Amino acid sequence: MLTDHATEVLKHPGAFALRTLKAFRANQGLLLAGAIAYYALLSTVPLLILTVIGLSHVISENELLQTLGRYLEWLLPGQSHAIVAELANFLAHREVIGWVLLATMLFFSSLAFTVLENAMSVIFHHRVAIRRRHFLVSAVMPYVYILFLAFGLLLATLVAGSLQAMGQEQVEFLGHSWSLGGVSGVLLYLLGFAGEIFMLTSVYLVMPVGRLSLQHALLGAVTAALLWELSRHVLVWYFATLSQISTVYGSLTTAIAVLLSLEVAATLLLLGAQVIAEYERSGTGAPDARPQPFTTGRG
Repeated sequence: MLTDHATEVLKHPGAFALRTLKAFRANQGLLLAGAIAYYALLSTVPLLILTVIGLSHVISENELLQTLGRYLEWLLPGQSHAIVAELANFLAHREVIGWVLLATMLFFSSLAFTVLENAMSVIFHHRVAIRRRHFLVSAVMPYVYILFLAFGLLLATLVAGSLQAMGQEQVEFLGHSWSLGGVSGVLLYLLGFAGEIFMLTSVYLVMPVGRLSLQHALLGAVTAALLWELSRHVLVWYFATLSQISTVYGSLTTAIAVLLSLEVAATLLLLGAQVIAEYERSGTGAPDARPQPFTTGRG
């Protein structure tokens, strides 16, 4: 059953969206997204290297890289092949990894989570004012989350392998044959989209200080996932047709394209969080209370 403020939001979605965008702007959302994108760029490759090295003891490297490339395309449209090629090259020379390099990768792989937690504290500043998270929890949380991401990738690889095997089968009935390849493709897409919503929901449940309801986390996750689905198709089209990025940046093309994709993804991630925060605020009975803008200097 819908609550009163949920009914109010459904009656006036435009007003709710406008309040959310104004609050996002007041919280310097684009500036925070830029910081997340920069540190995510530093963290992505070390995180993937650690994950692939760990899972390669359980699953064959080719199958693991194939699945990783498929779902990296959701996060980095048009750039997954370059990342997977670097991962494959690193795996071929894994013997060069020493304790110092391992510790360095562990450190850099956690940077994006730390910055994301700080950005969430700005979006949910009303929660931080009430309750602060212990610093040890903040220090350990990125590595626990990395383990869960590795476990999720393991499950996705196993399920994707089963769906691909199903796609090679045929159904025969009354002398006619139908390939299951199309069904397999649809199921793989739905698996990726469901995994995207699950990952976003987990971020909204874990990163903000205090306990967030599952319903609110799903609201933000579905909003961010739908916006990202639209955005990533636009990015694929842009890189394939209009972009002159390779002409301008040359050998830096991949890094710039990845950074741009991460910037858009981070913006939508924080926008989903802002939807949750605004929805919570609308339930307090004071929808007209405006958030105080965060500034970087005087005035």
